[in-house]
Amino acid sequence: MSFPSEISSGAAPAAVPPRRHRREPSGDRWFRWATLLPAVIVLVVLTVWPVANLLRMAVSTIEFTRDGASFAFTPAENLRRLAGDDLFFINLRTTVIFVVVSVILEMVLGFLLALMVSGVPRGKGLVRTLMILPILVPPVAIGSMWKLVYNHDFGILNQALGVVGLGPVGWLSNPDLALWSVVLVDVWHWTPFVFLILFAGIEGLPREVIEAARVDGATTWQIVRRIVLPLMAPAIAVAFIFRAILAFKVFDQIFLLTSGGPGTATEVVSLRLYRVFFDQNELGYGALLSVVIILAVVAFLLTAGALARRVGR
Repeated sequence: MSFPSEISSGAAPAAVPPRRHRREPSGDRWFRWATLLPAVIVLVVLTVWPVANLLRMAVSTIEFTRDGASFAFTPAENLRRLAGDDLFFINLRTTVIFVVVSVILEMVLGFLLALMVSGVPRGKGLVRTLMILPILVPPVAIGSMWKLVYNHDFGILNQALGVVGLGPVGWLSNPDLALWSVVLVDVWHWTPFVFLILFAGIEGLPREVIEAARVDGATTWQIVRRIVLPLMAPAIAVAFIFRAILAFKVFDQIFLLTSGGPGTATEVVSLRLYRVFFDQNELGYGALLSVVIILAVVAFLLTAGALARRVGR
């Protein structure tokens, strides 16, 4: 085998001259910024300005007169009212319980369904189509349908209990059962969403790694725990973040099923905001509650992410 003369003779290789970076023409630089300008304007108009206006409302008391809306700067009064609003913190606790239980159930069921469907040799497309049907149903139809299912007198659940000799249950009128009944509806509605994301992630896994693990004698549980779950971490994180944010914003199905009742058993923060804004017409205090909810969602996601990283280690 022959080598270059500089290396074979022991001589040092010739120095390579440093590469000079060409300066970008000013016209190209300005053109790049000009093309980004529409997107920046849209971002400011649709995101930055509404958030700034929300913060302005949160520290004000807003009253409507013939001349329009008048803003009075009252941050201390709004904060004092928030500190004494026990009902809001009860609603926040109810919301956190709803989010934690429903999202965990949806993640577990969605992952199990994705594993099962990925093992089906034929008809994956048909199974996937049938699985996503609950997502396609409008929320109004879901609320009406499940209200009939939970009906005390002629609902299918109480009819089934009557067949086995049990009495009817107040699924939506019992304070101890109402929240869990709403959670069941949310799980039925959104588990297919989680299934779609995780199924796409499983289908994209490298089959060679899984087959090699099987050849080495790994069990199904070992493959899922040590190969599938670590490789699926990005897809799981995406599904969790989307579902957690959407669960915090739940409104329609609870409004249609229970309207927050019985009492405040199913009243979440979105319902509380609705009543403060539209029933009580207190825009400033409602804006402050909105800011608190945003901070609570961010804190929840950061805490969940920290726990996930700790478990991953």
